[in-house]
Amino acid sequence: MPDDERRLAAWKACVEKHQEAVVYEGGPLGKTKRTSRNGVADIANELAVFMVVRAASHEAAAKMFEGHPHFTIFPGEAVEVMPLLPVPGA
Repeated sequence: MPDDERRLAAWKACVEKHQEAVVYEGGPLGKTKRTSRNGVADIANELAVFMVVRAASHEAAAKMFEGHPHFTIFPGEAVEVMPLLPVPGA
């Protein structure tokens, strides 16, 4: 099986494993641009894919990604987990 097919199959298996927690499967991310008071500039970061999950806590969400295929077959070494915070005053 070619690498891309193997990666996609591993990603789908992870999504299926946590299906009840997945709010949005997300997908690959493209090149980054930063807009600031100085204008628009091309920048680089290590973000490659995103997914939105629901969990009881930040820690529980992070634990969902233990053993994720990202560590073994994707060109990366970590998964970053960020909570979605409420908008103040909303």
